[in-house]
Amino acid sequence: MNELRPVGPDIASARLDPEIIAAHFGDLHPPLGAHEALVEADRCYFCYDAPCMQACPTSIDIPLFIREIQAGNPTGAAKTILSANILGGMCARVCPTETLCEEVCVREVAEGKPVKIGMLQRYATDHLMERGDHPFRRAPETGRRVAVVGAGPAGLSCAHRLAMLGHDVTVYDARPKPGGLDEYGIAAYKATNDFAQAEVAFILKIGGIAIETGRALGRDLDLDSLREDFDAVFLGLGLAGVNALGIDGEAASGAHDAVDWISDLRQTSDLAGLPVGRRVVVLGGGMTAVDAAVQAKSLGAEEVTLVYRRGREAMNASGWEQELAQTRGVQIRCHLQPKSILTEDGHVAGIELERTATVDGRLVGTGETIVLAADQIFKAIGQSFVARGLDEVIRLEKGRIWVDAARRTSLPGVWAGGDCIFEGEDLTVVAVEDGKIAAMDIHAALMGAAQMAAE
Repeated sequence: MNELRPVGPDIASARLDPEIIAAHFGDLHPPLGAHEALVEADRCYFCYDAPCMQACPTSIDIPLFIREIQAGNPTGAAKTILSANILGGMCARVCPTETLCEEVCVREVAEGKPVKIGMLQRYATDHLMERGDHPFRRAPETGRRVAVVGAGPAGLSCAHRLAMLGHDVTVYDARPKPGGLDEYGIAAYKATNDFAQAEVAFILKIGGIAIETGRALGRDLDLDSLREDFDAVFLGLGLAGVNALGIDGEAASGAHDAVDWISDLRQTSDLAGLPVGRRVVVLGGGMTAVDAAVQAKSLGAEEVTLVYRRGREAMNASGWEQELAQTRGVQIRCHLQPKSILTEDGHVAGIELERTATVDGRLVGTGETIVLAADQIFKAIGQSFVARGLDEVIRLEKGRIWVDAARRTSLPGVWAGGDCIFEGEDLTVVAVEDGKIAAMDIHAALMGAAQMAAE
């Protein structure tokens, strides 16, 4: 085992000048100008059987909206996008387009340079939002009331579609602000200028939606009461729990959940005042791990190492995200798993890691260990569903809510979607689609019941 050189607690704020930090947290992809958007739109082949559209979880008509941009109609393009994905503005910023629509773009397959679909989507949706009006109008009121628990992408998508169909919706969320993952869980440089709240305000312009924050299921809300008070309930609860490492030293000062740290970073008004270590280790291989690592480096950490137990090809973070981390100065080390966090006087001093190998398809430890000096460690090894208020009430599958194809749960009158459901893909765009599918089925159920009552 390598000899550990003690470093002691070395977590401090203001490691870099505020101006430098502000530059590091500027917009990751500055928006396209009108001329740039036209040039990029001209590159589209407008495929009849568009593979990009098939790859989009919300089935946005990508060739149509790009053609509308080409024709000088960004407002029409935005309406095309938002009719399929009401959170199209945020998805244009955070969606892994490199592994979805752009990966299957004919230009990518033939030339290795896809049409910049995500950037064009942002251009159109930003144009419409800057105008200030809402592109959709409510249908006549139905007199039906729906409760949505969770104001994240799934809940907001469901609420908007239901309101547009004429239902009254009350959205409850445990946090002080609506937005869920988009507000609290993504890197600050991906959604600048408080965009998550601007998008929430835009969604609410449809009317018929009330939001109550600071209301948590199992604490302030009771599912049985919601079912009695409302005609339907949608659960978009997300993943509130963070998986534990289960190793010695995990509770030491300087060891943090990456999700909580990113949330604190997103809510601070003074990035320069946020403490960060000199030597930082991030455990995990997904986008949360990359976001934590890049932001730690951007705040002034001198050494940031992202550690993953398998090879790069198995990382959930895309190749593009991995490249972003490396270009920002993050070192990625694979085939290492944590054995123990080493401490000095109760504070993180380093981490012992075991080399891994794959034998007969199984990941195994080799027994060989190394030690990395560290004064701050972030755990980004996945999140778990917290079933508070749902235990023994609703069917769970492998720790998440079971739903059918229409997003109906095992409990009559209750639907669910987003990260909290079994086999969810933990992507904003997938959560949006879940909310939309559930809303349409809720609408059909409520109007069918109303028709039966009238007969």
